[in-house]
Amino acid sequence: MTGAVGFLPGADASVPPAPTDLALPVAGRRLLTGPDGHFLSIADLPAGTRWAPIGTLDGVPAWVTEAASTEDDAGRWHSWRSLAATFPEPLAALAGRALAVATWRRTHRWCGACRAELADVPGETARRCPDCDLYVPIRLSAAVLTAITRPGPAGGPDELLLVRHTYGPTELWALVAGFVEAGESLEAAVHREVGEEVGLTLDTVGYFGSQPWAISGPNVLLAGFTATVADPAAEPVVDGNELAEARWFPLDALPAELPPAYSISRWLIDATATAARR
Repeated sequence: MTGAVGFLPGADASVPPAPTDLALPVAGRRLLTGPDGHFLSIADLPAGTRWAPIGTLDGVPAWVTEAASTEDDAGRWHSWRSLAATFPEPLAALAGRALAVATWRRTHRWCGACRAELADVPGETARRCPDCDLYVPIRLSAAVLTAITRPGPAGGPDELLLVRHTYGPTELWALVAGFVEAGESLEAAVHREVGEEVGLTLDTVGYFGSQPWAISGPNVLLAGFTATVADPAAEPVVDGNELAEARWFPLDALPAELPPAYSISRWLIDATATAARR
């Protein structure tokens, strides 16, 4: 795939790593960068390091390995949150992929049916049991988040529903979100989560976009939606479990405590506010 632009996930291990290929060592939920803050090269790591392919960045193959963090390079180990806050999107996506693959390989070494050691499937991010033939691909956990609006009172600006959670960064005003259940469509999950968390019924629901999200877990994929509330007079009622507060805000007077700029939650909020000004 020489010449390809951006990040492309892949699992081709037919050609061994070259010294100039990208190297992403992972320890737990953190990733090691070079002294300059950029990704390392294969040549920067000891010979004999075991690598797994994760794709290409602008045509350059990228590889991940599990490593042990040391005090000597403590300042070079970064969480995905810190990387996503400073790296452009293709690099943040590559870092998230490295964390996902490393975590999956560490936690899916043995067959869950017969306990035999799994073997890599060539060309795939998957493993297969040599004894019972169980196929174990890397799996994603899909979650939805929704920018819910209603008409403003007395002809004023439209309002956006924002919530505060009882966990995580509790000071932020965020969007209603939740994981998709097995057998459930993304749209059905939007309706269910909104009903469960704030007691509202939605009218129109539209797809906005998606983002891999390595903060909530290494294999989480967020799908964003826009929606209008069915009853403009309805007020949110928080579930008291995941949410501490829910409030309507005029789109021209949103709070300052919003999700970070690199998150799809913020993209949704900004896009909704921009659309209201047109």
